[in-house]
Amino acid sequence: METSNYPNRDYLFIMNHDDGSVALSFNIEDDIILALGDEMNAVREEAYMNGYNWEAFLNYYLSVNDPDVLKGMETDSEAGTYVAYYVDGASNEGKVKRLADIIVSLVENKEEIFRILRENGDEIEWD
Repeated sequence: METSNYPNRDYLFIMNHDDGSVALSFNIEDDIILALGDEMNAVREEAYMNGYNWEAFLNYYLSVNDPDVLKGMETDSEAGTYVAYYVDGASNEGKVKRLADIIVSLVENKEEIFRILRENGDEIEWD
């Protein structure tokens, strides 16, 4: 398995597995992400941001803004991490990189997250 940090982001990793799959791991226990999760929870009570609720939020966001990323994507989230992967890594590496770019963009533009929580929070299937 080959693992690499997403450039300058300690909370994101892209992993190329020996079986040909590719995965993205979003460490939601990173201090920056924990603080963002607290802010999200202050905006919307249901948004206590464990791995399952990050999955719910990102699934909603992707379904509206980039549904192609969801095609072939599977998840294996836990309380402290969000993991998305594609079994066929060779043909989906671009999707993993797009997903990473989306996460970085959201983290760095948290007002967009807060807007979604205020305007569309009822449409998200929270944990």
